[in-house]
Amino acid sequence: MIVLLLGSGGREHAIAASLAKSPLLTRLIAAPGNPGIAQHAELRPVAAEDVAGVVALAKAEKVDLVVVGPEAPLVAGVVDALAEVGIRAFGPTAAAARLEGSKAFTKELCEKHGIPTAAFRRCRSAEEGHAAVEAFGAPVVVKADGLAAGKGVVVATTLDEAHSAVDHVFTGGAGAEAVVEEFMDGEEASLFALCDGTTALLFGDAQDHKRAFDGDEGPNTGGMGAYSPAPVLSHALIERAMAEIVRPTVAAMKADGAPFVGFLYAGLMVGPDGPRLVEYNVRFGDPEAQVVLPRLKDDLLELMVAAVEGRLAGRKATFRPETALAVVLAAKGYPGAYQKGSEIRGIEAAEKRPHVTVFHAGTALENGRLVANGGRVLSVTAIGADASEAQMNAYSAVDLIGWPEGFCRRDIGWRAAAASEEG
Repeated sequence: MIVLLLGSGGREHAIAASLAKSPLLTRLIAAPGNPGIAQHAELRPVAAEDVAGVVALAKAEKVDLVVVGPEAPLVAGVVDALAEVGIRAFGPTAAAARLEGSKAFTKELCEKHGIPTAAFRRCRSAEEGHAAVEAFGAPVVVKADGLAAGKGVVVATTLDEAHSAVDHVFTGGAGAEAVVEEFMDGEEASLFALCDGTTALLFGDAQDHKRAFDGDEGPNTGGMGAYSPAPVLSHALIERAMAEIVRPTVAAMKADGAPFVGFLYAGLMVGPDGPRLVEYNVRFGDPEAQVVLPRLKDDLLELMVAAVEGRLAGRKATFRPETALAVVLAAKGYPGAYQKGSEIRGIEAAEKRPHVTVFHAGTALENGRLVANGGRVLSVTAIGADASEAQMNAYSAVDLIGWPEGFCRRDIGWRAAAASEEG
């Protein structure tokens, strides 16, 4: 099969590395890709969000399947546009991608179908937003309705902070909407399902670290590290989340004429009453893909084809029992302003460590030098018998990478490592 992979982040590097193992694959093309993805694929200078450009590229290369990594092209309708010219794609249509593209859509779907989530108000003006904040009180959660690269959520501990978050959402001008919702107490975790429009197949679990700095301090980011599996998600909790949250969502989308095909990522809050939905993403997580996919024992491409063809019923995805842990290296200043162009050294040395893979995200090649070209730049992933060993393996590799202009958290996986040491 000739496969076209869309995207250029660490998630896409992890997907490319998994696809490259498949005996079904004859050629892998990536657009636009990055230097790490180039180890597995032919790169083409087409932006993932350029729907017309993607369609033209897929036609020119006689592609059998397009795998969509990031959310923006999904929400923009790239799967629909490819279908119009007879090209299959792994990922949801624009109608199904509303599960991520509109938080209000998802909250109202949950309300209609009795899917456990936080109480909420949909706010179409700043005035409505401020009124909702006062009604809920602090702490309270304020979310921009649309896509925000993982940084559109403010967990406000004071009313002043919440009102400022509302004002920030509505500075976007006409059409801006917000969701203000009840603060949920508990521990967050991520659950993944591979879906074919009817069947939702459990596809691993993980926990990530959103805050920029050690101790879960600092601003929210797209994710500073992750580990899989997540100890907080017992087998019983996973089955409950699939039964009460994921499968009812897939059934509701099918009933509404927008069957969901692709990776459905449920962000969960695990509290005393069991799992509740925080939000959905309609693609794999980043950096969660970098810890779930290295544990996958099955052929990823074969599973994706089965999903696109509606053949997941009765199947099961299998994973290695070990723990995978990823540490994200980011440019200093991220998630705020940061510099590009600084040189990165030592990746080869890091990858010589046992059970370590370095996934590229915001990197570029300039005159033969590997340089930083984004906010989150690398994900250093290591496998270990448990979380404590995986953490040790990951940081021993991180310490071999020479990049003074970068930073990372030094406590990724602290909950899981503590649990494994106690065990």
